[in-house]
Amino acid sequence: MTNNASVTLTDDQRSWLRRFVDKPDAVLASGNVAARLFRTAVEIPLRTAIFEPHDAWGRRTYRAESFGQLLEVTEQYAQGLSRRGIQPGMRTVLMVSPSRDFVRLVYALLQLGAVPVLVDPGMGTKNLAECLEEARPEAFVGVVKAHLARWLFGWAKTSVRISVTVSELPWFPAGATTRSFRPRIPDEFPTPFHLANPDDPAAVLFTSGSTGVPKGAVYTHGMFCAQVDQLRQTFGIERGEIDLCTFPLFALFAPALGMTSVIPKMDFTRPARVDPREVLEPVEQFHVTNLFGSPALLDRVGRAAEKVWTHGSVPDTQTLQRVISAGAPVSPQILERFAKLLPPGGGEIFTPYGATESLPVAVIGSNEVLNDTRHNTADGAGTCVGRPVPGIDVRIIRIFDGPIAAWSDDLVLPTGEVGEIAVFGPVVSQEYFHRPDLTALAKIPDHQRGRCWHRMGDVGYFDERGRLWFCGRKSQRVVTPKRTCFTDPVEGVFNAHPAVFRTALVGVDRGGATEPVLCVELEKTAKPRAAAEVTRELLELGSRHEHTREIRTILYHDGFPVDIRHNSKIFREQLAAWAAQQLTSR
Repeated sequence: MTNNASVTLTDDQRSWLRRFVDKPDAVLASGNVAARLFRTAVEIPLRTAIFEPHDAWGRRTYRAESFGQLLEVTEQYAQGLSRRGIQPGMRTVLMVSPSRDFVRLVYALLQLGAVPVLVDPGMGTKNLAECLEEARPEAFVGVVKAHLARWLFGWAKTSVRISVTVSELPWFPAGATTRSFRPRIPDEFPTPFHLANPDDPAAVLFTSGSTGVPKGAVYTHGMFCAQVDQLRQTFGIERGEIDLCTFPLFALFAPALGMTSVIPKMDFTRPARVDPREVLEPVEQFHVTNLFGSPALLDRVGRAAEKVWTHGSVPDTQTLQRVISAGAPVSPQILERFAKLLPPGGGEIFTPYGATESLPVAVIGSNEVLNDTRHNTADGAGTCVGRPVPGIDVRIIRIFDGPIAAWSDDLVLPTGEVGEIAVFGPVVSQEYFHRPDLTALAKIPDHQRGRCWHRMGDVGYFDERGRLWFCGRKSQRVVTPKRTCFTDPVEGVFNAHPAVFRTALVGVDRGGATEPVLCVELEKTAKPRAAAEVTRELLELGSRHEHTREIRTILYHDGFPVDIRHNSKIFREQLAAWAAQQLTSR
């Protein structure tokens, strides 16, 4: 982990920082992750931190804000939030769309030692209500729509006592607005800065709930700092790069990494429906070097570019050095299509493996996938997610659905055997907020090392070369009278068919026994053919492998239900209910 105390300030830098905090050396040495913004701002104050889209007179423009300006406005927000009564340890819901204000408010809250509570607004009102009731926030900071929804649905009505509206309106009934935080009040300087310890809670991030109830993973300041350092080391990110981020959480890392953030014009809850021009054109305009996007977004943009190539040209994307895609396995077809947008022999697509509770865990590049592992995937080996990143211990343990009281090396399986993936390291969260039952189910205390292992809820194995292979969610495995079928090794075989967009293995109860059923979503561009013909070809593919021969039932679905965060994780539980209904009605 980078040691902020090693930063040496000049007299001018120290004087500049004293406009905001009274002890700049102590701030930079603090374990508070907000110190990373101070560090970046003092070293490159004039470099642009954020380009935010702004439509004027029907023309797309971008408003620029330097790192120095970002720090200055963040300090105004921190001062305003402090005046409103937000204090260290106070859980504060933040419901703001990706923007300059989102970045400012997160860093302002972190600076004060408050604990931002981040939830996906697209998870549905019922899940949102449950998450906010569970979090018991004392403060609520959000856009006008968020406050209206809070009043309408009664979110956290018994716990919230401080409200702040993110709005340019001079007044709004929810209390203070961010407009009222400006201009600064000089006699109230310096702004408070919480000198956090690494183990102090920094945020509560709710999972997408793709395979169950959303859970609030508790992030510490040390965990955030470790993630920043790990991202820099793993992907070779350098200060001064230009990042186009289509996933809000990654935008928070950019200031700490010294990257300029370009915020695209898009609905961040529906990356699969993004206008490809809103991705490709900013890449060309700002000479973007780094892009973070879900598999669904890469698929949409890559397909659009491929279609345009046949009729003309696409924007110049040759500055892209690196594309990072996470949230679900990325198919070789998506990688192959999008890789055409990268400079020949230069850029690469990386698909890190991890979860809200631990990221990154392992990483692999598109070159290795397209030249090597894709063939194994098509043969039923699962999806290779690469080698563990430095500093992260990864083990494959015996599959067990209940809690595990304590870590033991006896749990570990040998190379090549499928089991549950367990991880240990500084980027691993140690608990779920106010959910001791789920913490006990997902964490394994390691009394010798003083921290917990996290059970990823995924199954996989290591090959002889030390590479980790993903085989699916543990809860979605299908146990038949003959064998246990894991989703990814099964689906990989059928996904190789050219008419198939994706497949999903589910289990359906037929006469007291579980039958494996393959749900199929065809390519939109697939030539219309009789379902019987495609089914016959898929069954022939399955007959070539021992673990897929048992599948004899194939159902076609127009569009799989997927998660709201990445639009990529398949809700197989919903498909299983649909499949059961389809088979019952036959």
